[in-house]
Amino acid sequence: MAKQSQSSINIQDTINSGQLFLWSRYDTKWYLTNGDDILLVDEKGPFSISSLQRNEFDLFRITDDFERIISELSRDKILKDAIARFPGLRLTRQDPFQCYISFIVSSNSSIQNIRLALQKMAKKFGKKVTFDSIEFHAFPTPERLAKATISELSSCGLGYRSKFVKNAAKMVKEDQIDFDSLKKQSYQTAKSELLQVDGIGNKVADCIMLFSLEKTEAFPLDRWIVRSLQSYYGDQFSIEGKTLTDKKYQAIHDKTVDYFGQYAGYSQQFLFKLIRESNQKKW
Repeated sequence: MAKQSQSSINIQDTINSGQLFLWSRYDTKWYLTNGDDILLVDEKGPFSISSLQRNEFDLFRITDDFERIISELSRDKILKDAIARFPGLRLTRQDPFQCYISFIVSSNSSIQNIRLALQKMAKKFGKKVTFDSIEFHAFPTPERLAKATISELSSCGLGYRSKFVKNAAKMVKEDQIDFDSLKKQSYQTAKSELLQVDGIGNKVADCIMLFSLEKTEAFPLDRWIVRSLQSYYGDQFSIEGKTLTDKKYQAIHDKTVDYFGQYAGYSQQFLFKLIRESNQKKW
């Protein structure tokens, strides 16, 4: 068990912010699937994370210098207001393979449908485990998903993403994608490698890098973030047209990193939470 100071982490705001999809809540207890492990975070009492595998895992990035990050972000009025509204929102650090597959599944889908598809996938292909007297399924291994048929994957509600999931798992199984190596590479080099995987575009690659590969300069751009930039930063960001071409995506991403700085990924998360909550969207 890894005991750490809570530092005002809001577990509900963090989990309900589009970062994590495989979780269950029972009263004050949150259970999160993290690769072959199940993590337990209890809102009651001193903050701690329990692990089925007895691993220490900094899911909420408590080792980040959060005070410094917030101080830097708060120089921007919009972000300062968002931080005041969601002071306990954190970035998460996830199991890379689970994150990689999850965001491939997320493409052109709602959060509710993403969660349902991943739950079905874990139940069908993941190892059954018991933790805290409750039955869960670990996330499937690369080997198991690579071996699955397209029909089996489709039965989980993946649709056209089924072939992408199978191929992506196969690339990890065959060491064509090495997450430890990607963590050590520059943002642009890591992104270039991820973009070679069918089903991974700019936004999905940025999500994978931000939430599991230590690239806090990644700034995923989806329609909600584009809307937030248009709504809150119209003078700084001129975004024309509805289609984000690769060239336009890269240009906007470069501008956001230049504007928000080295913790642009944190900025993105506060803006994503702010724009969706302001529009009363479900998580």
